[in-house]
Amino acid sequence: MQHPAPRFLLCLSRRNHTYRVATRAAALVAHVLGPENRALAALFGEATGDAVDKFSHCHWHPGPAGPVLEACRQWFAGRVLDRFDVGDHVAFLVEPFAAAARPLEGQLGFQDVRGLRPGHPH
Repeated sequence: MQHPAPRFLLCLSRRNHTYRVATRAAALVAHVLGPENRALAALFGEATGDAVDKFSHCHWHPGPAGPVLEACRQWFAGRVLDRFDVGDHVAFLVEPFAAAARPLEGQLGFQDVRGLRPGHPH
């Protein structure tokens, strides 16, 4: 019996610098943030890559498809299989091909970051 390959949707706002980079990428790296990563969430959520080199403000290393943030215990790299318009965002359908999964003490969720001010206005 064959098992379906895991796939994920990564949604990026059309306003973000990351979206413009992702449109040219064959693969993307996604990170899972834990409660200890709130400052990292603020850096990547509140600053815009149009004005700030975010990677100069954190530790990272080259990964199989782009930068891997060292503070994140879990991440995966996935091939972009398709892109879908979902309103003011674009959903990237990715199939993971590399990952790291060290134990987390929980995940940083929406309620944890809802007070962050986006780098681009709504």
